[in-house]
Amino acid sequence: MNPAPRILLFTGDGKGKTTAALGIAIRALGHNLPTLIIQFIKCDDSTGDDRSTGNGRSTGDGRSTGEYSVFSRLPGVEIRQTGLGFIPPRSSPQFADHRRAARLALDAAALALAAGKYRLVILDEICTAVAKNLLTEEAVIRTVKQAPSDAIVVLTGRGAEKGLIALADTVTEMRCVKHAYQQGRKAQEGVEL
Repeated sequence: MNPAPRILLFTGDGKGKTTAALGIAIRALGHNLPTLIIQFIKCDDSTGDDRSTGNGRSTGDGRSTGEYSVFSRLPGVEIRQTGLGFIPPRSSPQFADHRRAARLALDAAALALAAGKYRLVILDEICTAVAKNLLTEEAVIRTVKQAPSDAIVVLTGRGAEKGLIALADTVTEMRCVKHAYQQGRKAQEGVEL
């Protein structure tokens, strides 16, 4: 038996952080491991609710991310999209709403980890939430340390801080060599959504 939970971290400016974490979720489900995915930035827009992205536009266009569409229908996994979309500048009036949403999501993660109900817990874009000052690195580390010894915790997001890197057993940095965004292509369903 391992003395501590297994912690993986996917960071960097390249594509594939969430995709890698979701691949681990598929493997875990293949072994019947109860799985929780908490997405700290993404929000479920399938309801059409008017959720501000911080840039004055509603994201309520009736679309949800592909992973939410799939994982919300599968047994053995729970997916929660707790964010409010793109994070506005700290000077924006909406920033406080994003910070509050991130803190509530971290509280939910802490409760889930402490309960020991899930063998795999993915905290998607949590590194971004720290880098953008929605959460403190110390609070995230305290939360992750609550995981039972048989748990697997996956952290993703750009700009992982040194303390999170030190905490993780495995760290992978995705590096952008070339991206369709650079050629003016928009996010595409099935690839980015």
